Amino acid sequence: MSFASQNFSQDIVRALTECGYEKLTPIQQQAIPHARRGSDILANAQTGTGKTAAFSLPIIQQILDKPKSRSRFNARALILAPTRELVAQIAKNIEDYTKYTDISVAAVYGGTKMSSQEKKLEPGVDILVATPGRLLEHMELNNVTLANLEFLVFDEADRMLDMGFITDIRRIMGDIRNQPQTMLFSATFSAQMNKLAGEITRKPKRISVSPENATADTVAHVVYPVDQERKRELLSELIGKKNWKQVLVFVNYKETANELVKELKLDGIKAVLCHGDKAQSARRRALDEFKEGKARVMVATEVAARGLDIQGLPHVVNFDMPFLAEDYVHRIGRTGRAGLQGHAVSFVSRDEELTLQQVENLIKQRIHRVQLTGYEPKSRDALLNKIHNKAAYRDRQGRTNNPAADQSDAERRARLRRAVLNKSKVTKLKK
Repeated sequence: MSFASQNFSQDIVRALTECGYEKLTPIQQQAIPHARRGSDILANAQTGTGKTAAFSLPIIQQILDKPKSRSRFNARALILAPTRELVAQIAKNIEDYTKYTDISVAAVYGGTKMSSQEKKLEPGVDILVATPGRLLEHMELNNVTLANLEFLVFDEADRMLDMGFITDIRRIMGDIRNQPQTMLFSATFSAQMNKLAGEITRKPKRISVSPENATADTVAHVVYPVDQERKRELLSELIGKKNWKQVLVFVNYKETANELVKELKLDGIKAVLCHGDKAQSARRRALDEFKEGKARVMVATEVAARGLDIQGLPHVVNFDMPFLAEDYVHRIGRTGRAGLQGHAVSFVSRDEELTLQQVENLIKQRIHRVQLTGYEPKSRDALLNKIHNKAAYRDRQGRTNNPAADQSDAERRARLRRAVLNKSKVTKLKK
């Protein structure tokens, strides 16, 4: 099914052709007709399946069908997304789709000057793409009004709720005076998101082109069991021996990212950083270097799990398993996009085995384990010995001749031993 068959204007079709768009993806086939008719939508689709075009093209066409003069600080359409990278990516896509029209597009997010964004907002915009926090800042300064909003989109809505944006979202909704056409798109759904959808949509069309929380069939998953302290060595080993040219590595903490980049560089592997402490210009520069092949590895925190569209990215590595199982779906969604093959690798230490089980339950498949010789994780008996050795060392260094204190230390060691043994029993029962 072609885009021309959807009765889009020739200017839109021409731009889409130049973008390399030929046929509608499944989510676009199902969502676009409902969106063109003005229906509210609650859509579930994997990352990399064309969601941006699915919600933005109908909005663009409706704005062209009903042209209006722009009014100062006014926005006709608002698209909310959780991260700077995703906002920038959506805005860039929409600018590409509208290059042969006079539709105006503005993106507002943190890490850049408020004044430059205010200049874009002042004459009024047709389509505004924003993160909730920065949008509220502009609203408080009267740099933008949503009173006459006609279209409202939440992209990666579940992530915004996970990141604690629900209060900001409710404040934003309070500034909207009419009832805009509302669409929520995401790769995963949660009970909280369904509750929000019930509050802000009117009889939404529910669209699902894949099982909820599913991963793309084009992605091959593999797990490497390894001790936490050996993960960096294993990463360098795999990159070197398998000759991986482009690898996106996810960690849970900014400090871990900083240290890992330093160690990879010592191993002769060019790596760049992307996390919340880096200025937006630095994050953009790192991403450009990674896309252009100037850096072999990009180490990122969760800020890169959504919105990064890196064409043909072959490898994603979970150096740390994510805190939320749902984030696994979004992380590995950076690879295997647009029908291409992808490779999702996860390093799993003993402490992360429960998270791995949660991920497998979520995606409804068991991930293949590969044990690399020389990187076998320590046995549970070894862990117990390590605990006892540390306790014995503390006893030698700090015994007080206080019977009560000695008894307390013994009880603490016993509790540690019971905890390890109980965890082992639980794992065996689940298997």
